Amino acid sequence: MAYFFNHELNNNMDCQKIIKTLKHKDFIKVTNEGKWFENGAAIYAKEIKDNIFLLFVILKNIDVENIQALIAHFDCFNSIGLKEPEQIMFYLSIKDKNDLHYFEQYLKVPHN
Repeated sequence: MAYFFNHELNNNMDCQKIIKTLKHKDFIKVTNEGKWFENGAAIYAKEIKDNIFLLFVILKNIDVENIQALIAHFDCFNSIGLKEPEQIMFYLSIKDKNDLHYFEQYLKVPHN
């Protein structure tokens, strides 16, 4: 699932290209109104199983753009951006293409 970021990460993580890719892959932008994600964070979510969501959170500060990938359980889609997740099943801070490679490998592991 994460394979679609390889091209963007090779080009200095152009966040606009990444956001366009997320929208193309049916991710929904979520309003960040809570305190769990930092101010100004752009949150994109996609339900992958009942109330289990794949989230990409794009953080922007003065020095660096950072993408966080999470697989988390929320009580409902509307809780994302308002509340902390009930459970975080996977978390990765993506700062370069090698980080994304580890995430891609995680997604390929068969789930029994």
